[in-house]
Amino acid sequence: MNLIELIDKEQIEKLTANKTIPNFRAGDSVKVLVKVKEGNRERQQAFEGVVIAKKNRGINSSFKVRKISNGEGVERLFHLYSPNVQIEVIKHGKVRRAKLYYLRERTGKSARIAEKKRISE
Repeated sequence: MNLIELIDKEQIEKLTANKTIPNFRAGDSVKVLVKVKEGNRERQQAFEGVVIAKKNRGINSSFKVRKISNGEGVERLFHLYSPNVQIEVIKHGKVRRAKLYYLRERTGKSARIAEKKRISE
């Protein structure tokens, strides 16, 4: 393991020491709670949608969430190991692709993703 990977691994361990990151992938519906600082106040803002892409790059890992808001598609990129982000998995989707960019052209029923049947958790 080279020096950069070693530093990367230490930083990931430090950032995940006090929080757990759920196991999710493209197609899953997630609720992401983001800490927003407004002046001297701090609140949590929820963003709920479908994960359309996940990028695993060590400390630079990120994922893209898409939702439809007022008839308009909204995508937002979140960093996986950010201390300002909390992730909750709502349901697991059944998809056969790693990147779901085809959902950008679809609306309504054709944009739905079937739920994966789970035996037990």
